[in-house]
Amino acid sequence: VQLVESGGGAVQPGGSLRLSCAASGFTFSLSFMSWSRQAPGKERELVAAEQSTDGSTNYADSVKGRFTISRENAKNTVYLQMNSLKPEDTAVYYCYARARTINGYRPYWGKGTPVTVSS
Repeated sequence: VQLVESGGGAVQPGGSLRLSCAASGFTFSLSFMSWSRQAPGKERELVAAEQSTDGSTNYADSVKGRFTISRENAKNTVYLQMNSLKPEDTAVYYCYARARTINGYRPYWGKGTPVTVSS
């Protein structure tokens, strides 16, 4: 199983980034996917999640209306579109899967991609 994030970088306040997480080694279309982040000196927090069953999504209050999670099952990829970025969005962003494998559901994390929002 692999989760490989990309798309992070440095951006000015008010800017946008789109993160991608390419998944392999499990049945992506049947797996719960989410994005979390961890800022320096803080605990990891859930940012956005999407259910595989009905496509329902949920977001942290701090990003509602600014971030959008989506998936493309044909490409085994989940995205996080981040708009109106703020300095407090600075963190390492991690992709998470509750992956459907031949051995049942298993949790996996990617290695993360850093996002820096600064003027």
